[in-house]
Amino acid sequence: MKNRKYIYLIVISSIVVSLTSHQGAKVIALPPPEDIPEEILRTEIILAARSPIDGKSLSAAEYAQLQAQLQQTPPPKLNSKIRENIFLLRLRKALFQLFPFLDTLI
Repeated sequence: MKNRKYIYLIVISSIVVSLTSHQGAKVIALPPPEDIPEEILRTEIILAARSPIDGKSLSAAEYAQLQAQLQQTPPPKLNSKIRENIFLLRLRKALFQLFPFLDTLI
């Protein structure tokens, strides 16, 4: 008799849990109604862009012109001293990750 009560309790509680856990799952899975579907966004023609240099708003023609200009002229080279300092800072960071006790000695 005692075992039957436990079995009934387990069956009833599992049914209640399974029914309540799936109650709002369909609503949560749907995107908000004001969200534009990705398929529509992929076909949209972008007429405005942002400059990769300073973030200003550009038209499509200005953006294409800027991209062509950036491809023709390479970015300016860093000074060799600055490049060496950056290398040493990266080396120092890597050494501190490998040997964390070095940080306490300095």
